[in-house]
Amino acid sequence: MKYIKLSVLIVAFIMGSCAKKQLQEIVIASPNNSIEIKFNLSKNGEPTYLVNFKNGEVIKPSTLGFNLKDQLSLKDKFEIINAVSSSFYETWQMPWGEQLDVVNNYNELKIELQETSELKRKLNIIFRVFDDGIGFRYEFPEQENLKEVFITDENTQFNLTGDHKVWWTPGDWDIYEHLFSTTNFSNIDALSKANHPDLGQTYIPINAVNTPVTMKTVSGLHLSFHEAALVDYADMTLKVDTTNFTMTSGLVGSANRDYKVFRTVPFETPWRTIQIAEKAGDLIESKLIVNLNEPNKLGDVSSWVKPTKYMGIWWEMHLGKSTWDMSAQQDMTSHTTELKPHGKHGATTENAKAFIDFSAKNNIGAILVEGWNTGWEHWIGFEDREGVFDFVTPYPDYDLKEVVRYGKEKGVEIIMHHETSAATETYEKQQDTAYALMQSLGIHAVKTGYVGKILPKGEYHHGQYMVNQYNNAVIKAAKYQVAINAHEPIKDTGLRRTYPNTISREGLRGQEFNAWATDGGNPAEHLPIVAFTRMLAGPIDYTPGIFDIKFDKWKVENQVNTTIAQQLALYVVIYSPIQMAADLIENYEGNPAFQFIKDVGVDWQQTNILNGEVGDFVTIARKERTSENWFVGGITDENAREMELNFDFLSPNTTYEAIIYEDGTDAHWDKNPTSINIKTIEINNQSIIKMKLAPGGGFAISLKPKK
Repeated sequence: MKYIKLSVLIVAFIMGSCAKKQLQEIVIASPNNSIEIKFNLSKNGEPTYLVNFKNGEVIKPSTLGFNLKDQLSLKDKFEIINAVSSSFYETWQMPWGEQLDVVNNYNELKIELQETSELKRKLNIIFRVFDDGIGFRYEFPEQENLKEVFITDENTQFNLTGDHKVWWTPGDWDIYEHLFSTTNFSNIDALSKANHPDLGQTYIPINAVNTPVTMKTVSGLHLSFHEAALVDYADMTLKVDTTNFTMTSGLVGSANRDYKVFRTVPFETPWRTIQIAEKAGDLIESKLIVNLNEPNKLGDVSSWVKPTKYMGIWWEMHLGKSTWDMSAQQDMTSHTTELKPHGKHGATTENAKAFIDFSAKNNIGAILVEGWNTGWEHWIGFEDREGVFDFVTPYPDYDLKEVVRYGKEKGVEIIMHHETSAATETYEKQQDTAYALMQSLGIHAVKTGYVGKILPKGEYHHGQYMVNQYNNAVIKAAKYQVAINAHEPIKDTGLRRTYPNTISREGLRGQEFNAWATDGGNPAEHLPIVAFTRMLAGPIDYTPGIFDIKFDKWKVENQVNTTIAQQLALYVVIYSPIQMAADLIENYEGNPAFQFIKDVGVDWQQTNILNGEVGDFVTIARKERTSENWFVGGITDENAREMELNFDFLSPNTTYEAIIYEDGTDAHWDKNPTSINIKTIEINNQSIIKMKLAPGGGFAISLKPKK
C-alpha cells in the first residue's frame, strides 16, 4: 500500500495514471496535527475513513455511500481519480453571537471518485479538519450519467471505539422535545420513548438518536456528532447498532414518497460533523458548526437584527391565567358556530401596554404578544387546519397599531407571533402579506410556531419538505427586514452565519414543560446536559427567569425544578441573542433578584467556559460587547456542589464591583427554591472565590469596572 500524508504545505496533489492503481490511503491532519483523517478504498472500491486524535483511534474504519431509488447504490466499485488538499485561515466577525471574532482554520482534502463500472458515475467527498474536530460532506458533480438523485438512504457510518457514555434523545422525525437520557451506547433504546403523553406529535420509526449527540469515552475524551449547513436535504438522525457500537445516518423521510431526498445534480449534502475535546467545556467553545456554513449573505443587518431581552404575553397562558383565544367555541364539530367571549383573553391592548410600561422601566427592549390574531378558537382538535389562522387580522380587543405606537413612544419593540399550526400552505400564501405588515409597522422580529402534525399529511417536521419550509421562511423574511425565532423548528446547523436573521429557535424540551408536563417537568440535570448537547448546535430560546417556582396560585401539581439563583444563571449559561424575562410582572415587582435580569447583557464580545461536566454542572463567563462588563453564570444538577472560581480572565489593573446572586444556605430546588443571598464585593483578576451551589441551584455574578 502506498501511504501519502498531505501536509499543510501541499496545495494540491494530483495523481497520475500509474498512481491511480497504487494509491489506497490518503491522510489529512488538522493545523496543529492533533486530529488526523485517513481515507481509504477497500479492495472492492468502497470508500472508508477513520479518525485519530493524538495518535489514538476515535472513529474506526467507517464506510461512506448512498442507496438510490431505481438505481444501483453509490457505495463501491470506485477508484480515486483525483485528490486535492488545501489550507484555509480567516478571522470573521459575528454580527451578534457568543463572541465577536471567530477563527476559521482548517485543512481540506477533496477526494474525487469515479465508478469503474460502465456508468462511470462520479462522487466527491470533501473533508475539513479543524483543531476541534472534523466535517465532511458529499458532492455530486455535474456528470453525464447522473442528472437526478432520489436518495433512499445515506450510508454514512460512525464506527465507535467502545461502549461510550452517551447523552441522547430519540431520533424522532417530528419533534425534538424529549428529555435527554444518559446511558452507555449499548443501552440506547429510542423506541421506548415513543408515544410520550406530553408530546403533540411524535414518530420514532427505528432505534436512532437525534443530533447533536454527545459522548464520553472511557479515557475521558468528549465527542459530539451533528451536522452543519442543512439546506434542501433531510434531517439526519443516527441509527444505532448497540452490539457493534456503530451509528449510521438515518435520514428523515415522508409517508408520501419512497425516498428521503430528491436533488438535481450538481449539489452538495450537509456536512457531517464530529467535535472532539479533551475537556467538556471545549465543546461549548468550539465554533466548528458555524465555520462550516457559508459567510453572511445579508450584509449589514445591525439596523434591524438587534439582540435584546424581552417580556410578553405567553407564560400566563401556560399557567392558565389567560388564554390565546378570545372566545369559547360552543360546538367543536364546525368552524362556523357562534363564538362567545370568555373574558380570559391575554392579548389585549391593555395587557400589552402594561408589559410595555414595565419593560421600559427595567431595561427590557421588547415584548412578545401571543394570541393577538384571529383563529385560535379553531385550530386545536381539527384535522384540517389550513386556512384557520390569519396573520394580519387582530382580535377586536387588541389594537395592533396602537400597541406598536405606544411601544415606540416608550422605546420598546414589539415581537410578532405567527403560530402556523403546522399548516404550511396557509403560511406560505400569507407570508408576503404578513411580513409586509410587520415592515410597515417597523416590527423586525417574529416568533414562529409549528405545533401539530404537518400539513400536507404524511410530511414530518424534520423531512426535506419542512427543512425547505423553515429555510425559505428565513430567506423571505430577510427581504422584509424580519428576523425569525422558530419554535417546533428544524434543528440549528449553523445557518445563522449565512442568514443572521435566524436569531434563535426552540428545538428542545423548553421551560413551558415545567408548567404543564405530566412527568414532573424538566429535572435538575436537564440544563447541565443541554449546555453540552443541544446548545452546541446554536442559540436556544429557553425562556428563563421564572421567579414563582411553585405556581401555587395556578398549578399546584407543577413547578420549576431549579432554584431562583439558577434561573438567573441561565441568562449567561444558555445562550441566545434574545432572552426572555418569562415570568409575570407581579412576580418581578419588588424582588431584588430582578436587578440581575435588568443588568445582564445579551450580546457578547468574549465567552470563557470556566468549568463543566456533561449533565453535572457548568460555569460560563461572558463579556458584553457594548461595555466592559462581565457576567458569570453557574448551574448544577440535583447535587449540591462547591466550586472554586478563578477570575484571571478579567482585565488587569482593574477593580470590579461584583454583585453575587447565590443560593441561600437553605436553598433546594424543591424544598426551598426561592432562598437567595445577594451580596456585593470587589474582585480583580487575581481573585479566587468559592461558590456553594444548592441541589438544582446555581449562581449569577455581574462584574462592572469601578470608576
